[in-house]
Amino acid sequence: MEQTAIQSAALAGSVHADMSIWGLFMQADLIVKAVMIGLLLASFWCWAIIFEKIIRMRRLRRQASQFEESFWSGGSLDDLFDRIGSRPVDPMSAIFSSAMREWRRSTSRKGGDSEASHQSLSERIDRVMQITLNRELEQLERYMTFLASVGSTAPFVGLFGTVWGIMNSFTAIAVSKNTSLAVVAPGIAEALFATALGLVAAIPAVIAYNKLSTDINLYAGRLEAFAGEFGAILSRQAEHEG
Repeated sequence: MEQTAIQSAALAGSVHADMSIWGLFMQADLIVKAVMIGLLLASFWCWAIIFEKIIRMRRLRRQASQFEESFWSGGSLDDLFDRIGSRPVDPMSAIFSSAMREWRRSTSRKGGDSEASHQSLSERIDRVMQITLNRELEQLERYMTFLASVGSTAPFVGLFGTVWGIMNSFTAIAVSKNTSLAVVAPGIAEALFATALGLVAAIPAVIAYNKLSTDINLYAGRLEAFAGEFGAILSRQAEHEG
């Protein structure tokens, strides 16, 4: 009789279990709760990165278009450099500024063999532009690794929470000796909720990583094209002045 009463009480408690999202979280095991909290924090951080990258890429594309319009307008490169100053606002103008600084520094101390000097100047300008480009892209790609990591690991972290929760459910079945679905359902629901959170964190991270990687690669190609064209312009100008 006493065992029957315990089973009835367990059944009644499971029937009246809170099956809301908050209820599933509060009823979960401590480890499952830790998994859920970790996945939620990862998801929030991913969305913060996604919004920041999207806004930044739009701003950089707009600034690059404005700079290219000024650069190809036919005005003096020295005037453009003086106007930008030592604080370029975007990677393209930073590449331009680094090359112009090297150009002015080198042309201010002319001497030696002309052909060798021109070749050396061209190599130095290409090198400083490449260094600047790599530094700017490194800043732009910051936190992209986190998106990739969340996209690849979050489902498995959620699955770990699910496996742990289902283990607890079967342990409860063994203790209560009651195989009724009403007894097992709340624990399984809590466990599956962890998997759902893992997918909620992973899916946007994967989609955003693929989209942002494509945008960054296209922008990097735009910067490399500008660096190549500007390097050729300075090389021709050096030959003309020599």
